[in-house]
Amino acid sequence: MRAASAETSLGTLCGLFLRMGATTFGGPAAHIALLRREAVERRGWLTDAQFLDLLGATNLIPGPNSTEMVMHVGWVRRGLPGLLVAGLAFIVPAMLITGAVGWAYTTWGTLPEAGWLLYGVKPVMLAVVVQAVAAMARKAAPNLRMTLIALLTIAAALAGVNELAALLGAGLFAVGLARPGSTRAVAAPLLLSTAPGALAAAATPLGLFAVFLKIGAVLYGSGYVLLAFLRADLVERLGWLTEAQLMDAIAVGQITPGPVFTTATFIGWVLAGPWGALLATIGIFLPAFVFVALSGPLVPRLRRSPAASAFLDGVNAASLALMALVTAQLAGAALVDVPTLALAGAAAVALLRFDLGSTWLIAGGAAAGWAVHAAGLA
Repeated sequence: MRAASAETSLGTLCGLFLRMGATTFGGPAAHIALLRREAVERRGWLTDAQFLDLLGATNLIPGPNSTEMVMHVGWVRRGLPGLLVAGLAFIVPAMLITGAVGWAYTTWGTLPEAGWLLYGVKPVMLAVVVQAVAAMARKAAPNLRMTLIALLTIAAALAGVNELAALLGAGLFAVGLARPGSTRAVAAPLLLSTAPGALAAAATPLGLFAVFLKIGAVLYGSGYVLLAFLRADLVERLGWLTEAQLMDAIAVGQITPGPVFTTATFIGWVLAGPWGALLATIGIFLPAFVFVALSGPLVPRLRRSPAASAFLDGVNAASLALMALVTAQLAGAALVDVPTLALAGAAAVALLRFDLGSTWLIAGGAAAGWAVHAAGLA
């Protein structure tokens, strides 16, 4: 599935993902939707079928899904150098912005006021996500069988079934439907856990690196799962953060652009200054680079095996179902009054009628949010 290396320059990859890392708000679902818009619709780097295969593969490995999708696109376009450039370009702007917020927080003891920014950006991101889910649904659930798998995945998620278990179950169910009696399937990825207790004994830069390396190597799921891991390790087990500091850290991950996992940058700065911020960031993202480098070459091979291809089809349908469920949850947080409903509608019209880039959509949402806030309407 990898494209010829001459088709996309490393500079082009770097420019796109630097811009996305500096301007893309809304969490993993929004990031993936915007990535699809840039890589599939606007540039034609991937087909929807290829994009869904990468999304399914990404959901089977630990780590930050949207960042790993960016890395996968880099791999498809330019191999290992593309993976590294795309991943770093997406992470570094968010890391610098979050680090600056960490510096301000340790200097003044409070977070900057940015509620108006999210107020305007969330409805725009919601429109982007809905458009992406609707477009990918035609590929992920093209028949009754895949639609059934998607619906069963949503039911399982609502019942509290672990996301990874739901994805694996969907894949195995699809294999059973496609190849009755088959007991062969794709093996789940090996989960790594590397956090030596001696390194994690104190809130030093190396201790932070060890803790966040472990989290990055084993964490599946959303930002809420990240919150659970951070609370268990940093508040309860190690006592490095208070509950209030943890909630501030999660808030920073939401109000800054780029990967939510740069919450690690903020925590690292608060606990151990700039070196703590740098090593915490490296720790939480390093496993993603390794997992994508190992799994990226396997995706096209899965398509050549009938059983593995059926498994991937099931995972794709389940992945889209989980994204649709997250979209419904985003709607509850984004559409809170008449102005946000109007913003979402305007963004939907802009998406359908004009080929606007993600930067213009986000800038328009932020400006509208500021205008509503300044006018005292929200």
